[in-house]
Amino acid sequence: MRGPAGSRRETTRPAGRFARATAALVRGLGALGRVSTYLRWVYLLLGAALVLAFVLVDSALGALAQDFDLPSVLSGIVIAILLVGPPIAVGTLPAVREVEGIAVESLLGVRFEERPLGPARTWAQRRRTTTWFCLHLVSGGIVGTISTIVVGLGAVFLAAPFRSPGRRELFPDFSYDVQGNWTDLWMPVVALAGIAGLFYLSAAVGALLKYLAPRVLGPTPAERIELLERRTATLAERNRLARELHDSVGHALSLVTIQAAAARRVLATDPAFAETALAAMETSARSALADLDHVLGLLRDDRRPGSGTAPQATLAELTRLVEATRAGGISVEVHSDGDLSRLPAAVSREAYRIVQEGLTNAIRHAGRPAGQVTVELSIRLDATGLRLELTNPVSGSSDHSGGARGLAGIRERVAVLRGTVDAGLDGNRWRLAVTLPVAVTTKG
Repeated sequence: MRGPAGSRRETTRPAGRFARATAALVRGLGALGRVSTYLRWVYLLLGAALVLAFVLVDSALGALAQDFDLPSVLSGIVIAILLVGPPIAVGTLPAVREVEGIAVESLLGVRFEERPLGPARTWAQRRRTTTWFCLHLVSGGIVGTISTIVVGLGAVFLAAPFRSPGRRELFPDFSYDVQGNWTDLWMPVVALAGIAGLFYLSAAVGALLKYLAPRVLGPTPAERIELLERRTATLAERNRLARELHDSVGHALSLVTIQAAAARRVLATDPAFAETALAAMETSARSALADLDHVLGLLRDDRRPGSGTAPQATLAELTRLVEATRAGGISVEVHSDGDLSRLPAAVSREAYRIVQEGLTNAIRHAGRPAGQVTVELSIRLDATGLRLELTNPVSGSSDHSGGARGLAGIRERVAVLRGTVDAGLDGNRWRLAVTLPVAVTTKG
């Protein structure tokens, strides 16, 4: 049994090697069919073109320096400065980072954390940009030189079998014979192999540059941290604005819904009450539109005069909020203890939004006609901090599915202020209790 098994292993090994070799060949040939290979070659040719421009400038400056008949040592220093100085000087220009970033993204397929890559603003960015620019010149100069040789000789060798027999001289010490038969086929084969090798080389060098670009041209670790902090701050601000929009507009729409339902029921029997409800609806809708315009202006980063600067409501606006809620037919009993004007502005703003969201949830989920809903609101400020408590009746028909987002917003606000939240059913009433530790300010 071992013999046949061993023979089977011996016969499968060459087949496995052949399969792997075939797969490697297919992958290798696939590189010639990818667009990225030729885009990388174009990027390197751009570097070669820049090298040619610098060579022309250096040649002119070198010829000018020879007219001064400098000593050999000093002349060598001048030539070295002429070779290195212009690329470094150009690389320190702020716009080079932006231009190279566009070229690298378009031709090498690199994606930077900072998009688009802006101009160099610090000397650290300029040093990194100069390093990348010189790397681009060196790699582009090498590939460009090889491209000139390979493409030039390739064109000659591809056309050789179609020329008349005889000796052809390319350079003083290099010539080839055209036989006029099938033996001349080696020249097109060499030409095609050379061109394929050129593109393989361009793909390899381009892949190396693609790997190095984010590390050399991209942001430094300190800049990445700064960029992450800016993104985090932006997301936190947008999250805060989303909470503001949910609380203010959601509260207004809830009031409008209650008031519209009440006005519809008594439109024929009590026109005066219906008119009052419609007026309250108009006031609530205008307030919601103002808040919506304010938040959308901030999200669009609108800096027009008068936009994005509207003051946020605090507990000083509590009376207006309670009256607007009562206008919708909701009975609100307020018990306040302590001088709320001594609260820090940040705590007062968050407390106002918490109360607003609590009233909104009471309106939405009381599960009975508006005139039968009584909300009890207690606000107490003492040495231990600020305590807010809202209770309202609930019934079996109440739907609590829509309040999860509002309650989550309350928890987020309280967490920022390091407070506590207690929300849930207490018998047949819903209870929301919030405690905010705060050091009150003293007047005078």
